[in-house]
Amino acid sequence: MIISLIDKVTPELIAAFENLTPQLNTSSPIPAFKELESLISSENTFLFTGEKKGRIIGTISVVIYEIPTGRKAWIEDVIVDESARGQGYGKQLVSHALEFLREKEVLFVNLTSHPSRLPANKLYQDLGFNLRETNVYRFNF
Repeated sequence: MIISLIDKVTPELIAAFENLTPQLNTSSPIPAFKELESLISSENTFLFTGEKKGRIIGTISVVIYEIPTGRKAWIEDVIVDESARGQGYGKQLVSHALEFLREKEVLFVNLTSHPSRLPANKLYQDLGFNLRETNVYRFNF
């Protein structure tokens, strides 16, 4: 798999998100050109794709932020196409993101995964992520 940091929006990228986003969450909006362009032009958000045989089969988003307690990051929207799951592509994407974050001198990385996503949770634990004893709250506008 070839993993790339996205620096421009292409029709292939838009099509990939049209395919992949519903596989993560059917109620999530599918990002269009404008949203993808905003993401890749952000100084804090980094979007990577994994490509196999000329087709985008996975994506991962990384957000870096600085607060008084240091430089931290979130990994979000790790998606591997259902036709390519179980072949190690998720591991490659997350490992690539972690190396990228090491180079950016991030202190630690957070991510969330629904407990029902057993293979994803196992993957994160196998890569060294520790389950935190915390509550995650969300405020919806």
